[in-house]
Amino acid sequence: MYINCKGKLIDLSIPKVMGIVNLTPDSFYDGGKYKDIDAVLLQVGKMLEEGTTFIDMGAYSSRPDATDISIEEEERRLIPILQEVLTNYPEALISVDTFRSNVAKKAIHAGACMVNDISAGMLDKNMMNVVGELRVPYVLMHMRGTPQTMKTLTGYEDIIKELSLYFSERLACARHCKIHDLIIDPGFGFAKTIEQNFKLLKEMDVLKELGVPLLAGLSRKSMIYKTLDGNPSTSLNGTTALHMIALQNGASILRVHDVKEAVECVKLHKLFM
Repeated sequence: MYINCKGKLIDLSIPKVMGIVNLTPDSFYDGGKYKDIDAVLLQVGKMLEEGTTFIDMGAYSSRPDATDISIEEEERRLIPILQEVLTNYPEALISVDTFRSNVAKKAIHAGACMVNDISAGMLDKNMMNVVGELRVPYVLMHMRGTPQTMKTLTGYEDIIKELSLYFSERLACARHCKIHDLIIDPGFGFAKTIEQNFKLLKEMDVLKELGVPLLAGLSRKSMIYKTLDGNPSTSLNGTTALHMIALQNGASILRVHDVKEAVECVKLHKLFM
């Protein structure tokens, strides 16, 4: 199971790690931490040294109730820093975390190699056509509504069945737009209760039947710290525990804040593959 990033084939039959770099002032864990280029370069260099395969850069906070920002503001936050990162780390494989086709296009032209869309094309009807034209891998996440409304949209009769149907339809649309390298993300924490998140993690392997790689974004999320009566900063141990379960249940990519620990988790998991 391979994806093509800038002509480099990435084998996802061996799980990979995607390091998160949020260029936002209000992300739930590291908001405001990387608001200048020196801090970003230091973090990217650290993640690459620790063994990340991808760096996922986003400039629009998608946490619940996050402030909506304009396309222009998202581009202003993202593009200059993306260009600077690739000047310093030209071999880095940068994924752009956006649901806006204009931002995706500018980021790919600036040197990013993948689009990670929390809405799977539902919030921008041009996104899939643009990704197909750009010929880059595409991550489709499950979410209902928007970051501003998703907390109210958690009613499911059968969450696994509904996600399977959702991804079947979204994957068909993506293939119609000639997107060949497809990855799905169940969207832990997006329009889902804590109980639903754990059920989804427990039964995530059902989604492997769709025949595309799975990305798991569990890092330091509220399903962990609320269950453990903590907060995002105390949630690394719980994150690692759930990462191992995600790997056992078919995850091909772990999207994480803490690369070193996730890489170690993957190495230990490989002993049981």
